[in-house]
Amino acid sequence: MKKLVFTILLLSNFSFSLAQVERDTLIVGYTAAAPFIIQEGKLLEGINVWLWGRVAKELDLEYKLVPMDFSAMLDSLKHGSIDVSINPLTITGTRSKQMEFTHSFFASHSTIAVAKSSSIQKLKNFLDAFLHVNILRGFLVLFFILLFFGTLIWFFEKRNNPEHFRSGLRGIWDGFWWSIVTVTTVGYGDKAPKTRLGKIAALGLMLSGLLFVSGLTASIASSLTVNQLADNTDSFDAFKKRSVGTVNSSSANDFLKAHFFKNISLYNGVIPGLSDLKEEKIDAFIYDEPILQYRIKKDSTLNELEILPIKFDVQFYAFGIVKNNIELEQKVSQAILEIMETQEWGVVLTEYGLSEL
Repeated sequence: MKKLVFTILLLSNFSFSLAQVERDTLIVGYTAAAPFIIQEGKLLEGINVWLWGRVAKELDLEYKLVPMDFSAMLDSLKHGSIDVSINPLTITGTRSKQMEFTHSFFASHSTIAVAKSSSIQKLKNFLDAFLHVNILRGFLVLFFILLFFGTLIWFFEKRNNPEHFRSGLRGIWDGFWWSIVTVTTVGYGDKAPKTRLGKIAALGLMLSGLLFVSGLTASIASSLTVNQLADNTDSFDAFKKRSVGTVNSSSANDFLKAHFFKNISLYNGVIPGLSDLKEEKIDAFIYDEPILQYRIKKDSTLNELEILPIKFDVQFYAFGIVKNNIELEQKVSQAILEIMETQEWGVVLTEYGLSEL
């Protein structure tokens, strides 16, 4: 009986020891986010991979890397299924209630990626604005005004001024030509009214034509301006009514919702979103600037996309630690601060095309 009890206690202690060893091995989640985390087959590299490796070495941490989707990684960290996320997580108030954050190691902004407009597309947009139905109606009205006063001037002048306004249809054309030259203020002087009624008709054309042409010119300018503003990509607010995409569960998504973006398509990663942008399924893709720049620069299939010179939503990146593990967070934060003070940290950032703000 004593041997049985002793055996049970021995096995219990052994199981406890195994559990302790297992618990001491940190489960570290990650998802690809170049240039911070770059995964090409079995090769894993990037700024955060290098930084975590240095931290783990200095603190003598045992860990296991586990690839995960971004949303699943955040949920796992919130529920304690993993101990650490080495992704460049943006520090937010909401996330701080659900996890611990290490000291920030990089600061950035969100930005907007769009498809480049070709010369043909720009010309098409111009013609669409210029050939707007209201402008075409204006030109039609102007045509009838010119035709009316041209016919009227011909009627008054055909007898006393036949050298300028001939008889028949040719005379009506003479009147129409005169009205066009008069309204456009070209003033060739090849045709001019001589009779009193003809001069009165000319005066009516000058006054009414001047007012109408001025209004038509203003309408054309207004239409082109409105179209240009609608296609303007220099403003953050210009995209509020457009179809935009971002990464699911990202801080960029929270930012867009807080700023009343309605038509938001969510993606599990940057690559699917940029692919849809290239295929014009969305008008823009909004996400972290360094990640978008690196992906578009490195992927030759995305050379039709460009990053706009728009920066907003300042973000501070950090590692995420499971909630209430203050001791681990403080140790990792201290190690990050010491590493950032070294010259090697600047070299690593430069190697991946980044620089500190």
